[in-house]
Amino acid sequence: MSRKTFYVTTPIYYVNDVPHIGHAYTTVAADVLARYKRMCGYDVFFLTGTDEHGQKIEQAAAKKGISPKELADSVVERFKSLWVKLNISNDKFIRTTDESHKKAVQKIFKKMQENGDIYLGEYEGWYCTPCETYWTETQLLDGNNCPSCGRETQKLKEPSYFFRMSKYQDALLKYIEENPDFIQPPSRKNEIVSFIKEGLKDLSVSRVSFKWGIPVPGDDKHVIYVWIDALTNYISAIGYIDESEQFKKFWPADVHLVGKDILRFHTVYWPTMLMSAGLPLPKKVFAHGWWTVEGQKMSKSLGNAIDPNWLVDTFGVDAIRYFLLREVPFGLDGDFSFKALIHRINGDLANDLGNLLNRTLGMVKRYFNGVIPEYKVEDESDIELFKKVEEVFDEVDKHIDAIAFNKALISIWTLVAELNRYIDKNAPWMLAKDESKRDRLETVLYVVLDGIRILSLLIYPFMPDTSEEIRKQLNIKVDIFKESFEDLKKVKLLESGNKIGEVKQLFPRIDEKEFLEKVTAENKKSEPEKVVEEITINDFSKVVIKAGKILEAEKIKKSEKLLKLRVDLGNGDIRQIVAGVAKSYEPETLVGKTVAVVSNLKPAKLMGVKSEGMILAAWIGDKHVVVELPDEVPAGSVIK
Repeated sequence: MSRKTFYVTTPIYYVNDVPHIGHAYTTVAADVLARYKRMCGYDVFFLTGTDEHGQKIEQAAAKKGISPKELADSVVERFKSLWVKLNISNDKFIRTTDESHKKAVQKIFKKMQENGDIYLGEYEGWYCTPCETYWTETQLLDGNNCPSCGRETQKLKEPSYFFRMSKYQDALLKYIEENPDFIQPPSRKNEIVSFIKEGLKDLSVSRVSFKWGIPVPGDDKHVIYVWIDALTNYISAIGYIDESEQFKKFWPADVHLVGKDILRFHTVYWPTMLMSAGLPLPKKVFAHGWWTVEGQKMSKSLGNAIDPNWLVDTFGVDAIRYFLLREVPFGLDGDFSFKALIHRINGDLANDLGNLLNRTLGMVKRYFNGVIPEYKVEDESDIELFKKVEEVFDEVDKHIDAIAFNKALISIWTLVAELNRYIDKNAPWMLAKDESKRDRLETVLYVVLDGIRILSLLIYPFMPDTSEEIRKQLNIKVDIFKESFEDLKKVKLLESGNKIGEVKQLFPRIDEKEFLEKVTAENKKSEPEKVVEEITINDFSKVVIKAGKILEAEKIKKSEKLLKLRVDLGNGDIRQIVAGVAKSYEPETLVGKTVAVVSNLKPAKLMGVKSEGMILAAWIGDKHVVVELPDEVPAGSVIK
């Protein structure tokens, strides 16, 4: 009988940046799926890699005075070394600069062409270089800015090959309807279906404005659009070029794991491309959320993009893997905080799991000279525990299939708690005092040791090193991989009579206060000087600053910082302005002052109160000092 197969992918990561916690998150998640399925007897293929073509790379390389390939080579090594450090068990690392990939991209392009779905035309639109995306006029934000990244776009007109994506609108909607699990989580499905129903347009699939990419077959003035190039990796990596046995075995993929920002490309562009090429569609695309750091969006400008290499070096690989998948439901946005991480390490890992192992092995050493005892006298509490083991395995299997990692870990920790309760209920330290209960003492400790063996299986996909360390301490020589899921659930498989291994602490506790003080001090030391972006006179001329006389001022209820002001800007223009100066001024002391006001600021609500401008103030120490103008300056005077 042939083994069941499982094919899981991460997105291929763009080489214009160093790896960050978001990259680590997706890749660890995919690794958990791959390890779990292998453990359950599946033949698994796990793919990750890098996306190395496009205008951004060409421009970045030119700035450094090196070739795009040299730039890509240097960044790729950072990803590869991080995956080693994070214990990622990928079967292949694909690069879009691989020759076999280039040939596969040209093959799928030709297939689409032969099917009448590629035609030459002219594209005019607003192009965002960082996103490698064209936008229509109606999609742009104020000032011709990209709706995805907020940067300024350029209007471009160039010849382009187009893909008749519109042709596949109804077929795609039908596929989504007939395969309700195709887009996950379900909340994301609605937004994609709405997008498709608005009407799919034909897609521009080539560029002539740069050269760093895969040439269009038969027309090398054109480079194939980066998304056709990138998405094809999922089939090029498993042998699409010659439709090998491996390709037939693993395609279609069981799950593509992606960030929510690229869901549309994977659930609209990719499936319609596959339909055009006559290939089956992936079974599932799962979009996870984004991480903030200590409540703030990760960004270079804020300098808060945490280096996953540093995290692993500081806390250990398994603590980080556990935290990323336990802290937040996969699919929702999450916040990374050191406090939360330390609480998980000290609570779940050190107290619950680590203490269970230590106390049990300590009793085996004390009462049986470190030799694993036998199962001799059955009790109702044993039967209950064995039932709990089966329940937990079934729950974990269901949750991992649903890609609900945090729920799987919660279920596993119910078994950790159950084993700790079983020890307290059976009180081996009391049994040890009565020689007539020696057989029952053996049984109790055997049951807990076997339960810990079972935990080593359950946690293996999430924390492979910890799983191995537990098995070393239990002196288990048997392979972790099984023929089937049912084999995993079997109890009483621990071999009696063996000496336990060297007992070590799994997760040392962390002093939270000491660690946070240290990190704060180090951050202050390493904070780079902020580079102030230069602006032009045109930028400055957009800001309208006027003299305003404060007529009234009062505190805003429930706010320590905000005051509500009525300000006269001349010619009958009376504005309500909310100012964050309540800690520096009593309201009455501001009445009558003439101050500088940004008068063309878009109105906003602060604590539910509308604000129609901004008072300028200096920040001195821990106090605001408003910019005051002489009384003779009339309200409404323009300040330049």
